[in-house]
Amino acid sequence: MIRPFLIGLSALTLVACAPAVGSHDVETGPKDIDGYSLASEIVSWNQPGPPSTVPGDCWTHTTLPAVIETVTEHSETAPGVFQSVTDQKIVRNRRKVWFRSPCPAQMTPDFIASLQRALKARGLYSAPLTGAMDALTLRAVRRYQAALGLDTDKLSLGAARELGLATYSLWDLRHRDD
Repeated sequence: MIRPFLIGLSALTLVACAPAVGSHDVETGPKDIDGYSLASEIVSWNQPGPPSTVPGDCWTHTTLPAVIETVTEHSETAPGVFQSVTDQKIVRNRRKVWFRSPCPAQMTPDFIASLQRALKARGLYSAPLTGAMDALTLRAVRRYQAALGLDTDKLSLGAARELGLATYSLWDLRHRDD
């Protein structure tokens, strides 16, 4: 009974001694509290080129579309006479975002066939395994990632990890924010 308590206390002590994460010069996406979200890997970066922080990392970018909210209100202007007023508001502007991705050297036909197999196991890909990043594969990648908060057909490193196709480096394990 005392041993688990001491182990827990030691773990809390180690966490308290960990260095504080410094401020980043990039804006990252929101963290998903209830589960894993690829949105947490999105980086808004206004400088030319990728926000590379670790040598050997590969980055890619996409443009997320604007989110527009349309609200229609109906009001009675006179007894039995109604008027509809529709208003649109931009909730989020269109923006260019960066995220880490598997490096081009990793995107071999074997890797892509494994990607297709993993997407097929999740019911997102029904075509034959070709090892080619074709339109059907890209659509399946988009469906998989969109459900996790990153609406793009460009494969992110986070999605590859979630699918069991990529590993975490020691740097990643040491510098995780969660």
